[in-house]
Amino acid sequence: MNLTAVAIEKPEDANIILGQSHFIKTVEDVYEALVGAVPGIKFGLAFCEASGPCLVRSTGTDAALTELAVENALSVGAGHFFIVILGPGAFPVNVLNSVKMVPEVCRVFCATANPVQVLIAETDQGRGVVGVVDGSSSAGRESDEDVAERKALLRRFGYKQ
Repeated sequence: MNLTAVAIEKPEDANIILGQSHFIKTVEDVYEALVGAVPGIKFGLAFCEASGPCLVRSTGTDAALTELAVENALSVGAGHFFIVILGPGAFPVNVLNSVKMVPEVCRVFCATANPVQVLIAETDQGRGVVGVVDGSSSAGRESDEDVAERKALLRRFGYKQ
């Protein structure tokens, strides 16, 4: 078995959702979940089929984001892996529950704007996702000032009152 790390390529300010699903219907159902959760959402979606022709299936509301999702899916190349690249103003917090409720979705590995590496195990059968590296390592414990800043940020974004 070989272990490798595949970096996800994305615009610096873009959010992504990485997950695992179990059926070709994933592409259409995740698409419907996203457009139903946020009207006018811009995104690209790609899904790695794990049997039959083993194609990367794709859809989206933005051609450039869809192409980028396909390129990333091909780089990861793991069966039943999917990637959603969200466009400007779209955030995982607004769509994540809708994505997780799609019957084909088995798990979500991460939902983030951070740099991400997908950890891949490769055997003679194929490739699988072992996990992800999401962002950077912890630098320490938050101070009282950090707590106040965190709370203020959430209120500025309208997530808390």
